[in-house]
Amino acid sequence: MKNYLYLPIVILLSLVLGWYIHSFFEIRDTGLEKAAEKIIPRPLDKYSIENLSELSIKPVAIEKGETIKETPDYTSFLFYFSFDPTLSNKAAKKVSGQINIPKGQGPFPLVIMFRGYVDQKIYKTGTGTQRAAEYFASNGYITLAPDFLGYAESDPEAGNIFESRFQTYTTALVLLASLPSIKDWDSQNVFIWAHSNGGQIALTLLEITQRQIPTVLWAPVSKPFPYSILYYTDESEDRGKLIRHELADFERLYDPDLYAIDRYYDRINAPLELHQGTVDDAVPVEWSDSLSKSLKDLEKDIAYFKYPGADHNLNPAWNTVVARNLLFFNQDLTKAD
Repeated sequence: MKNYLYLPIVILLSLVLGWYIHSFFEIRDTGLEKAAEKIIPRPLDKYSIENLSELSIKPVAIEKGETIKETPDYTSFLFYFSFDPTLSNKAAKKVSGQINIPKGQGPFPLVIMFRGYVDQKIYKTGTGTQRAAEYFASNGYITLAPDFLGYAESDPEAGNIFESRFQTYTTALVLLASLPSIKDWDSQNVFIWAHSNGGQIALTLLEITQRQIPTVLWAPVSKPFPYSILYYTDESEDRGKLIRHELADFERLYDPDLYAIDRYYDRINAPLELHQGTVDDAVPVEWSDSLSKSLKDLEKDIAYFKYPGADHNLNPAWNTVVARNLLFFNQDLTKAD
């Protein structure tokens, strides 16, 4: 009889002990999982828009190379600069590009030029920027167009396809910080001209720096990462299989929104001039419509021009567009003392 009296107590103690053991191992497992999460390396964290905006960018020397071309109005040179594209004190890489310097009484204002996508197999220095660069140089502007890593005489890209993309941003940041090494620059006036994927680089640069750099955008790729990449995957030889595989790995570790330009439009403080052809077969006109509306809703300073029948390179309206660009730059010129 007495044994029956102790039975409920034994059962209760067993339940309590079982709960305690289960909770102990559950907490331990959770702790191990969290610890495991903490030690998983995420080397691409540093390239998020917020993290890049917090970095102090060290300038480097921009050095002129051989002469490419000489005209009565300007001289074209190769240029080079070397920097660590990871911005974390690792080995430096060289980036080449083309600089056009006007003739006459300097110093001169300067336009940084970011081209769109070009196949590495056919790319040469100046591809994608040469025609507009010559126009601006003939009108008294230094033009500076980087080739980016993996192109022309630049060192190779990163091994990871997304890091290669993010390093176009660090290339642009270092180039911007290093302008004082160009002795012909007037040290005050800097502008940006960007076409296609170069437009995404320019918008990201403006979000990171929040600087008021007057910027011209020609048919910019303005859809956010990673859709901005996925949209074009059918153009690759494997129809995007590699990119989708790499993106799946990326999204297991990273939040794509931290790399997406549309999440940071509020950081843009620069006056913008947006140009879009209505028969563009590379950037849908709806993208620029949406970009313009989003920025106007945020009360940003943007002028938007559409050209009926114009293609991705703004032909046949090219002359009209560059003339508007020049007027836009001239209106923002600060006269040096």
